[in-house]
Amino acid sequence: MKKNIMLALMAAWFAMPQAEAQKTKRKSKTVALPAEKVEAPAAAAEPTAETFAQTITAADLSAHLHVLASDEYEGRETGKKGQKMAAEYIANHFRENEIPSPATLDNPYYQTFELEESRWEKASLKVGKSDFVFLKDFYLPGDEPTENTQQLDLVFAGYGIETEKHSDYHNLDVNGKTVVILNGEPKDAKGNFLVSGSKKPSAWNSDYRSKLKLAREKGAKNLIIISDQTDQQFQKQVEYLRHRLEKPRLDFPAEKQPGGKTPVVFVSQSVGAAILNSDAKKLQAFKTQVSKAGKPVAAKFKPVKNAMLSAEKTHTPVATENVLGFVEGSDKKDEIIVITAHYDHVGMDPDLKGDQIFNGADDDGSGTSAVLELAQAFMEAKKAGSGPRRSILFMTVTAEEKGLLGSEYYTNNPVYPLQNTVANLNIDMIGRLDKKYAEDKNYVYVIGSDKLSSELHKINEEANQKHTHLQLDYTYNDEDDPNRFYYRSDHYNFAKNNIPVAFYFNGVHEDYHQPGDEVEKILFDKMETITRLVFYTAWEIANRDERIKVDSNKR
Repeated sequence: MKKNIMLALMAAWFAMPQAEAQKTKRKSKTVALPAEKVEAPAAAAEPTAETFAQTITAADLSAHLHVLASDEYEGRETGKKGQKMAAEYIANHFRENEIPSPATLDNPYYQTFELEESRWEKASLKVGKSDFVFLKDFYLPGDEPTENTQQLDLVFAGYGIETEKHSDYHNLDVNGKTVVILNGEPKDAKGNFLVSGSKKPSAWNSDYRSKLKLAREKGAKNLIIISDQTDQQFQKQVEYLRHRLEKPRLDFPAEKQPGGKTPVVFVSQSVGAAILNSDAKKLQAFKTQVSKAGKPVAAKFKPVKNAMLSAEKTHTPVATENVLGFVEGSDKKDEIIVITAHYDHVGMDPDLKGDQIFNGADDDGSGTSAVLELAQAFMEAKKAGSGPRRSILFMTVTAEEKGLLGSEYYTNNPVYPLQNTVANLNIDMIGRLDKKYAEDKNYVYVIGSDKLSSELHKINEEANQKHTHLQLDYTYNDEDDPNRFYYRSDHYNFAKNNIPVAFYFNGVHEDYHQPGDEVEKILFDKMETITRLVFYTAWEIANRDERIKVDSNKR
């Protein structure tokens, strides 16, 4: 039956006038068998993974990306005109190639949801008789307090760290209080970080969200983080961040955020000292004590009783959407592989001189174009009678640049049960070179493939060894890597739900989140090879007899 279908497809193609054939090519990549096989039907070969992988081409990737990363799409900022245009382009691609929409979606191809845009109106901090200035002496990177004006019930908790070796919260009740902590991570007398025991900082040092998460779990009402910089350095940092801090911020509406709000306030050393009723010398002396002791030290600070925080934002609803296409499997169709890339970027900046559009060709127009090609290749396989045994959901997600919000929404509101989701393959930035590989495009960073499933890791390596011959670089898979890329793209929301993931990435370059991330700088042959690696990996996961096992826990 498969041979007859293929012969019919071939006959239709060759009978078609050349002009019409060219017109149809982008819509449907008919898989051609060698001519001698057409003349001898009995000897025709069954289509293979290689047959359909070859339909993924640099030319088609380029065609998609020249649209998605064009100025017309205005940087594809979430909720804005360009993002809506990109969503329509993706949905039309699915529709034109007869890739179905998940049947459960109210609006075909679109998983629509609402975010909330917030903008600071005003903020002030008063400690005793001293008034401190917003965006000079302090700033708030995220949530505003639950009350517009509140008196702060303050408690000091060292560095705000809790591990088996180091706990700053021992015998501290912080429920409903404002927790004051020091930025960073303490070192011992030899200069090693206390938590990691080495020269490498831990996550507690590089990402304040670890401390925020802990404070929130302990019931803190607010979190104040005292800078480890001089006041002059702190004010330079605030000035650098000012543009981003003054911009509107997107997030889920407050009532829909799991765990509620715990606002973070970053303050200078002078403000921190005032809050603790102390001075900069005593703060430094405390840090030295901790380093000498190599463990938490009871602090003698007595925070002030009369500190007031006032902060207020305006809130505006913003509708956005993930775009989903679905290729149903055969005998194992209830098991789902999800292939993702984010199609949003950071939009425009009218205050810039010269180019004001952040086209995001590499980030992540490259990954989005790859997902479109992958969806088309698997659909062609299905049309030819060689479709996957397991189903594949092709999902381009929105609002990654706003905090992985599109993938978070999907994993909180899955179209298909998460317990039936076998793996997530995520593609984010595969079209450029980083400094390490400035002279060699034959590489890809693979992140997370071994953290939950040794089988997924092995499948990806074997697919590469057999088909694509890239250098697979696991530098950023190291749990101590300070870049923390494992936590910074959409696969992480699947990993949090115990779903094996693999993240394909080419590293950052000088145009990352800059107007210079243009389509003219993309290496489409590199994109083609990496996209084919994802295809071969997905093909094996989709068609093997056994579902890949979740047998690791390296998160």
